[in-house]
Amino acid sequence: MPRASRDGAAGYGRTVPDPSEPDRSSPAGPAPAAAPTVRRTPGGTVAALAGACHPGPTVVVTTLCAALAGGIGAPPATVLLVLAAVLTGQLSIGWSNDWLDAARDVAVGRTDKPVVAGAVTARTLRTAALAALAASVVLSFAAGALAGAAQVAAVAMGWAYNVRLKSTVASWLPYAVAFALLPAFVVLALPGGARPAGWLLAVGALLGVGAHLANVLPDLEDDAATGVRGLPHVLGRRLTGLLAPAVLAVAAVVAVLGPPGPPAPVPAVVGVLAVVTGAAGGAVGLRRERSRLPFTLAMLVAVLCVVALVASGGRGGAV
Repeated sequence: MPRASRDGAAGYGRTVPDPSEPDRSSPAGPAPAAAPTVRRTPGGTVAALAGACHPGPTVVVTTLCAALAGGIGAPPATVLLVLAAVLTGQLSIGWSNDWLDAARDVAVGRTDKPVVAGAVTARTLRTAALAALAASVVLSFAAGALAGAAQVAAVAMGWAYNVRLKSTVASWLPYAVAFALLPAFVVLALPGGARPAGWLLAVGALLGVGAHLANVLPDLEDDAATGVRGLPHVLGRRLTGLLAPAVLAVAAVVAVLGPPGPPAPVPAVVGVLAVVTGAAGGAVGLRRERSRLPFTLAMLVAVLCVVALVASGGRGGAV
């Protein structure tokens, strides 16, 4: 999935090419900056790659897809295939983000970024991103033609966000599409020709949009300084901070009410917790402008939605 502004989807991150290379991530491009000196240490490159893949969203998205597969009755081999395909796809999105945003991150002094800190070069991230992308394509289509097409399209949405769409008012679109396609991939990978239910795709799309809005909040000023103007920047901090928990709440409600039949007690309680969690994230985002807690809580809402689905026995997720 796409990676949010500067986090790490999916779910989508940011990156910067080698400062010596032209920046193509926005028409204006970031201010010139000196290339960081890469300090190579034993195991340092591996650690830097792990940090640059946006590990939080990568782990959460991959784990949730595998959990969803198991929750709707996929055999162990299919669960493992889903995990591998999604993991490599998310790695490619995270690494491409830090590769493509390297110059921007240097320009605003993002020393928490491995490229800016000199732990890895943008060229190394590019190589890793392309290798992970190739692996994800192979693994995705190993699950079947339709499943593969859904997963590859989800990854393509993440790349599209990193390359261009994050700087436009359509910045929400790759999140919505990618997060909807991920559960579609999981269902389509099931043996027997199952198809994803419409409400399941809606839950994914809503979670994606909510996560995007929550993730961009801490970076609105830095983004504006480097020419990024997505939907949250157009809406402004207050409206974005209010809209994010509202969208997440709708996702939780659909996750509970979407399966056929009346909701069971456990999914209903989990749904209420998801709504409260999203609201808490929105409140934090409005009061603490640089806090990344809203995005963390948005990921927790996604976890709770999957828990609600699994607790319901996966009813209606596949048709």
